[in-house]
Amino acid sequence: MRSLREIIRNSQIWKSIFRHPAPVDRRNRIAVVLTNFFLHLHPVSIPKHAVALNYTWCMGGITFFLFLVETVTGVLLMFYYRPTLEWAYPDIQALRDVTSMGILRELHRWGAHAMVIAVWLHMYRVFLTGSYKPPREFNWGIGVILLVLTLLLSFTGYLLPWDQLAIWAITVGSNMARATPLFGAEGPGVHLLTVGGIDMITSASDARFGLLGERFVGEWALNRFYVLHCVAIPLLASVLSAVHFWRVRKDGGISGPL
Repeated sequence: MRSLREIIRNSQIWKSIFRHPAPVDRRNRIAVVLTNFFLHLHPVSIPKHAVALNYTWCMGGITFFLFLVETVTGVLLMFYYRPTLEWAYPDIQALRDVTSMGILRELHRWGAHAMVIAVWLHMYRVFLTGSYKPPREFNWGIGVILLVLTLLLSFTGYLLPWDQLAIWAITVGSNMARATPLFGAEGPGVHLLTVGGIDMITSASDARFGLLGERFVGEWALNRFYVLHCVAIPLLASVLSAVHFWRVRKDGGISGPL
């Protein structure tokens, strides 16, 4: 009599989901990996040293874990937060004093600080061990972009409480965008974008205006920062993280000290 496991694996439903049986040899393992959406991101085989314990501080894994914490807590916070001038600050007050006794918001807040620290330590370790050298220079570039995205996540999330500290901090921070090369109204090379004596880049069309949606930190800025913080940047970071992990395996696993 066949076991329940055999019955399930021989059913049409199981075969429609998994095109090949469990891997028993290298050839079958290749077929399983290449035909599975989740497994195809990983190589079929890796060198033995790639799975050995190394002195890496595990900062890359800690950063990814904190990103997952931020994602889960951030989605839950979205149920209670409204990005409008009328409700943004009262909702933050309610999240601190009423909703889950403030634990949910504090987890998100302190997790963000920890993630920034962890990603910097991860980059520091990679630099010290020379893990940016060939053939890993492409993944180093991906890591630098992820570092910038982490800082942008922290920057865009800073405005959402909509208190005086947040408003003035973003005012000062966004003013730096005026000095963006070519695209900042006060940045180097902006005169190169002058057509017929008319400046193409002004205070109403430069990088700062594109970031805030207006000339000052107001409701448009709050809405844009909310979308960037909750949707655009996390999606881009998720895609690049998958590429980053995939490339680590393709390059022979996590590199140890030289």
